[in-house]
Amino acid sequence: MMTSQHFFIFLACIAFATTSCFAAKPNIVVVLTDDQGWGDLSLHGNKNLSTPNLDRLAKEGAQFDRFYVCPVCSPTRAEFLTGRYHQRGGVYSTSAGGERLDLDEHTIADTFKAAGYATGAFGKWHNGMQYPYHPNGRGFEEFYGFCSGHWAHYFSPMLEHNGNLVKGKGFVIDDFTDKAMSFMEKNAKANKPFLAYLPYNTPHSPMQVPDEYWKRHSENKLAQRATKPKSESVSHTRAALAMCENIDWNVGRLMKKLDDLGIADNTIVVFFHDNGPNGWRWNGGMRGRKGSTDEGGVRSPLFVKWKDKIKPGTMVKPLGAAIDLLPTLADLAKVDIKSVRPLDGKSLKPLLTGEKADWNERVVINSWRKHVSVRNQRFRLDSQGRLYDMVADPKQTTDVSEKFPAENKKLAVEVEKYRNEVVSELGKDKRPFLVGHPDYKFTQIPARDGVAHGGIKRSNKHPNCTHFINWRKVDDKITWEVEVVEAGTFEVDLYYTCPQADVGSTVELSSNGSSIKTKITEAFDPPYIAAAADRHKRIEGDDKEWKPLSMGTITLTKGKGTLTLRATEISGNSVMNFRLLMLKRK
Repeated sequence: MMTSQHFFIFLACIAFATTSCFAAKPNIVVVLTDDQGWGDLSLHGNKNLSTPNLDRLAKEGAQFDRFYVCPVCSPTRAEFLTGRYHQRGGVYSTSAGGERLDLDEHTIADTFKAAGYATGAFGKWHNGMQYPYHPNGRGFEEFYGFCSGHWAHYFSPMLEHNGNLVKGKGFVIDDFTDKAMSFMEKNAKANKPFLAYLPYNTPHSPMQVPDEYWKRHSENKLAQRATKPKSESVSHTRAALAMCENIDWNVGRLMKKLDDLGIADNTIVVFFHDNGPNGWRWNGGMRGRKGSTDEGGVRSPLFVKWKDKIKPGTMVKPLGAAIDLLPTLADLAKVDIKSVRPLDGKSLKPLLTGEKADWNERVVINSWRKHVSVRNQRFRLDSQGRLYDMVADPKQTTDVSEKFPAENKKLAVEVEKYRNEVVSELGKDKRPFLVGHPDYKFTQIPARDGVAHGGIKRSNKHPNCTHFINWRKVDDKITWEVEVVEAGTFEVDLYYTCPQADVGSTVELSSNGSSIKTKITEAFDPPYIAAAADRHKRIEGDDKEWKPLSMGTITLTKGKGTLTLRATEISGNSVMNFRLLMLKRK
């Protein structure tokens, strides 16, 4: 018969066994940078900057000679998260809802969370905002950052922590790294394995970076220039290089933190980029930049370090792609993949660890909208149907389709297959913006996702971090096509600015017969502050501080409908500038 003493000993043994099991699982740290080109590393021969920490990371583990991503941000993130081509997951744009990853897709965080891992993401999400598109709904227990495609200000901006709006601390990349390191430390002390995903948002514009890094590059003579120097903006390049050096410093901090915590030996560190460079600058002479399906637009480094498991200095020659990272990391960590859909990627583990395995030549597809390019080990068939021998002609200067008709035909068949079997899955996007999911307290409804009617204008043509201006008539309104997931009562905060002369307007929020009204009684008219920190003139809109105005509570019924924000009375020349609504389930 088991006594109480025996029972507690039994429980202790179970706890020890469980903890030991967790301790044996490797931690995972993934760093994904935004708009950093393959050439933006000193390891790759760029003499315009120094990236010693990233160079060391590559040399202490494996690096891929040819690793491919998508031409722009959100598709690459979707392919990393799912191991599947982005069109399968409903991603077709970088804003206004087209960046959302379908809810029937399983993510890398779902996989590792199910295996007992703590999961956290710190940075730019860019695959959906409203829960469960939100990272907290995609397997990440901890999220700190922003969900849009770009952010307007990089110094102590408005961010979010698990759905709640907060103010950042200092330069965003430093801040994201700090939060990730705290997450790593917390779980290391608890002896729990973790997946830490750091999707940095630099060197994406706006081109902002701390003085320390800018001073090194503000007068950089640029020893190496873009293939077509007249296309290069020197100030943009200088800022990008400075931002890349800041990334390098933060990667160095991550590596040191792993050492300090004593877990470096049991942590897999991964580093790659989401697309080619966001400007014409030195990129190894390759054709193409961000947005292009040519080599320069889709080639990324991939560095993978795991001490004693991956031999230092390993150079992998076979092709790899973002779709391979989920199956690779799951294979390395010996965890079961939770996706119920077939993956497009394959495990790169044999290439990393030197295992003997049959590795057949493969093709990798790079696509964006109507442009599709395909690469095998030797050739690339570009989106115009031109064939290039990438071994003999890495700069893509000579079409050899007539010289290699069989290869041209074979790759053309792959493109057609991709269009028929993958691109065809997109269809027409009829997904509404979700509101009030019962499993999540917050629903953020930004201007980015809204439609302006009448004279209201968006502050910039690039929607991601915009606000609405020029709201002058009672006939003007802003609408969102939404679906209330579960009926309930919600507190509503409206984020606005308004000069003293315009104070007094009344605004109404309504949906499916429910409505609330409030009057703007307090002026809040801070200056625009974001562009003042730019090192190169931005193309995005400027930004400022925003004031939350409590509108009270609204009861929403379940189902689809139109959420409408309008003014019933206008006191001055304009109602307000509008940034976002935040709904909190009571």
